[in-house]
Amino acid sequence: MKVLVGLSGGVDSAVAAYLLKKQGYDVTACFMRNWDALANGDYLGNPTINNNQCPQEKDYDDAVAVAKLLGIELLRIDFVKEYWDDVFSYLIREYENGRTPNPDIFCNKYIKFDAFLKFAKEKGFDLIAMGHYAKRMDKDGKTYLLKSFDKNKDQTYFLSQINQEQVSACLFPLGDIDKPEVRKIAHELNLASVMDKKDSTGICFIGERNFREFLKNYIPAQKGNIIDIETGRILGQHDGAMYYTIGQRKGLGIGGIHGEVAKGWFIAKKDIKKNVLYVASGDENDYLFSDRCTVKSLNFITDKPKEGAHICVKFRYRQEDKGVTIHYVNDDEIKLIYDEPYKAVTPGQAAVLYDGDICLGGGLIDQTFYKGKRTDI
Repeated sequence: MKVLVGLSGGVDSAVAAYLLKKQGYDVTACFMRNWDALANGDYLGNPTINNNQCPQEKDYDDAVAVAKLLGIELLRIDFVKEYWDDVFSYLIREYENGRTPNPDIFCNKYIKFDAFLKFAKEKGFDLIAMGHYAKRMDKDGKTYLLKSFDKNKDQTYFLSQINQEQVSACLFPLGDIDKPEVRKIAHELNLASVMDKKDSTGICFIGERNFREFLKNYIPAQKGNIIDIETGRILGQHDGAMYYTIGQRKGLGIGGIHGEVAKGWFIAKKDIKKNVLYVASGDENDYLFSDRCTVKSLNFITDKPKEGAHICVKFRYRQEDKGVTIHYVNDDEIKLIYDEPYKAVTPGQAAVLYDGDICLGGGLIDQTFYKGKRTDI
């Protein structure tokens, strides 16, 4: 079978391509270019803007070296417009509305498993493959998405918005091995360009940025007050309420609590219309917790959980699974009742649902509540 592998210039996708070739697939690789810093006005907060070579071109050179060593053809495709229209514009809209989006999830939904998949099919490929840490299971005519063997690297959280057709068209060669094994294989193959390359961080396909400065390229800064949610006292000023997220501690510039042992301040609420940040003292403050939330933009990959089912959820990547009970409000909204109050559940972030190791899908957190009262603004 003909497989098109997304080769990013990193070690994971390189080893994924090698394993598929070893398994007997007819493997071709393809490098995706999805961000153009100059065309997209990416100046503030960009530590590489004055480099002689942009990071994406360095990644491409690394992908070329891998493809040559593995003896596979390397294609190159440009999805800069699609990324801007379907991923980045969504990110900006969410921040303008005071929410905290996760662009990696929509990058998978619209770019890696949509635009890339369509490109692969047009070129006559049977399947696509990625270097994600995830597994697929085919059973009774359905394809299920499962957590990877390496639970520390499991990336099903970021795949929660892909559909049945997309997951059934993809192979995950790294699903049964861990990261140290991936590095070991890369060293054995002498994949010099990637074997010790650090994992990519930051925004999907954009990279590391001073995030607050980066957002100023697209959302004007407007200073406002930071207020103690319990006393109403003004503690300082912020650069713009949309730049901060619920539960955040660093970067507030207001120190500890005067006259007491410093507990630290944590963002508890945001009022975007008034441009106000409300903070609470101490990381166990009630204002940081919620006991239920509503979730919209639902996507179920294979099976839809039953009304009243007790399942698990991740509200953040690498967070431990949390127990919840699911109730359906309508076809595109659910309510999750937590087993116990959870901290810093944030509107705009993903709520990813699990039945054991099976990733059921998920949606976007819309509103949070604590003891019957809405906690987000």
